[in-house]
Amino acid sequence: MQLSKEEILAHANSVCKNTLMETLSIEMIDLGEDFLVAKMPVSSRVHQPDGVLHGGATVALAESVGSFAAQIFLNTDDFFIRGIEISANHIKSVQEGYVFAKATFIHKGKTTQLFDIRITDDHDNLISLCKLTTVAISKSK
Repeated sequence: MQLSKEEILAHANSVCKNTLMETLSIEMIDLGEDFLVAKMPVSSRVHQPDGVLHGGATVALAESVGSFAAQIFLNTDDFFIRGIEISANHIKSVQEGYVFAKATFIHKGKTTQLFDIRITDDHDNLISLCKLTTVAISKSK
């Protein structure tokens, strides 16, 4: 049985209870054949001391959406997904509103996956550009 887009997003958001994603109010909002989009509110909860979005919160958003994308598009009955490398270039600062992370597959392998993750603001300005590598680890030993 194939789940609908709405069912997949609802499930992804439901498993975020009592996690970093819930703490940062990260929500999965859209998906397609090779991408997943999440959003995160920008407020004092994710600011650095001078009042702009903290780079660490941005990277947490990027790793969350990329890891979820790998989980959605791979068989997680058989595998755990783990991030193994992430890089981020922060281009522009943002003080309020939302940031949106779109994770798009660059490589969808059986063992490793590579994502391009673009973080944009409410006005579609590029805030950060991230690259994430994930690995699928067999649940059976």
